[in-house]
Amino acid sequence: MKAIVTTGNGGPEVLAISEVPAPQPGPGEVLIDVIAAGINRADVQQRRGFYPPPPGASPILGLEVSGRIAAFGTNVTKPFSVGQKVVALLTGGGYAAQVCVPAGQVLPLPEGIDVISAAGLPEVAATVHSNLFMTAQLQPGETVLIHGGAGGIGAMAIQLAKAAGARVIATAGSDEKVAMLTSYLGADAAVNYRTEDFGDRVNEFTEGQGANVILDVVGAKYLARNVAALATYGRLVVIGLQGGATAELDLGALLTKRAAIIGTTLRARPVEEKTAIMEGVREHVWPLIASGAIKPMVDKTFPLEQVAAAHEYFDSGAHVGKVLLTL
Repeated sequence: MKAIVTTGNGGPEVLAISEVPAPQPGPGEVLIDVIAAGINRADVQQRRGFYPPPPGASPILGLEVSGRIAAFGTNVTKPFSVGQKVVALLTGGGYAAQVCVPAGQVLPLPEGIDVISAAGLPEVAATVHSNLFMTAQLQPGETVLIHGGAGGIGAMAIQLAKAAGARVIATAGSDEKVAMLTSYLGADAAVNYRTEDFGDRVNEFTEGQGANVILDVVGAKYLARNVAALATYGRLVVIGLQGGATAELDLGALLTKRAAIIGTTLRARPVEEKTAIMEGVREHVWPLIASGAIKPMVDKTFPLEQVAAAHEYFDSGAHVGKVLLTL
């Protein structure tokens, strides 16, 4: 089958299309004919050699797809049918014509969404639902600070938090993106992190109380400022390390606020945890998408053969929402 392979670690130029053996579904797995695949920051980090796949996972990039069910392994109990359009959360293997995935990580498309756009939903919906609600326990009326609001995760996080009755402050890297966060996605306030101090804006917006929850994709670079921006009993959830992995922390500031720092990843979780997360997505997120309360954001699509160009565009940071590959 056709798939994207990496010829080494580095920039988009290491991505090449090749013929590889087709996967065969094992017990409890579903075989999917891929129609589209989402590009995520984890793919870029793996391409660069900084984020190897977990043991036993496919070395092919790609953590989310949409497509049609082609076949089943044994012991699949979920009510799927061959030919049904679905989305799937993967541990790897999405940049390919076919992929095998545990049935618990597969969901039918939400109503009203075309099959290509749906490819950009599984990873961001699972990441946001699991971290904002299952982990941070975000409550109506609380204030959440979302870093990287113009990316796929940020755009979903803003909308889900607003739908849950939270107040949202989000950051982005240009005035145009900042305007989009409030006018289109519904953030209550937005900050250009290149020209403003997000801590000052949080302090102003909350009248000195701080953010109850912070969803952070930056990591070390923002650690001290994030803790300073937390409210008493605040929860900082770190889900990315774009700004580095190591930083000093004033534990006194953390103790004074009786706050918590939580680090999570989604990719390496066991199937049972991912199944529970995807069930939560089906129950809580899919109805919001079907009703139009959540608007999936697709910036650009590229044919699989143009994967290098797609990664170049993703790396540029110009995108707003998801970048997808189509087969």
